[in-house]
Amino acid sequence: MQFKPWIVATILCTAALGAVAQAQTVTPPSVKAVNMLTGAGGLTLYVFDPDPLGKSVCNGACADKWPPLFAGPGATPVGAFTIVVRDDGSKQWAYKGKPLYYFKNDKQALDTTGDGVGGRWHIAAP
Repeated sequence: MQFKPWIVATILCTAALGAVAQAQTVTPPSVKAVNMLTGAGGLTLYVFDPDPLGKSVCNGACADKWPPLFAGPGATPVGAFTIVVRDDGSKQWAYKGKPLYYFKNDKQALDTTGDGVGGRWHIAAP
């Protein structure tokens, strides 16, 4: 018996799609894709809309609530990560020119309680 080419193609596509569907169902349910930047301990990093590129305007009480991601002594820029000098002379990491901060209310890895606060704070994403 000879099959027409479109029948063979249909059978092959159906088998391939079944394999893809089966592969998707064997992925552990706890696996998640995360599209955000995190710092120490997996804590979420944020950007502040009012910050101009290359400058932090979150100081004093703002920085108490939104601790900067400080750059240690000898830190050097790498790729899209740069260093900005804060008003007090300390150095802070920035991503694509936007200074990075933690949120004091985030207590464990991947908490995102700071996202959208005041309509001006957002998760830093690559």
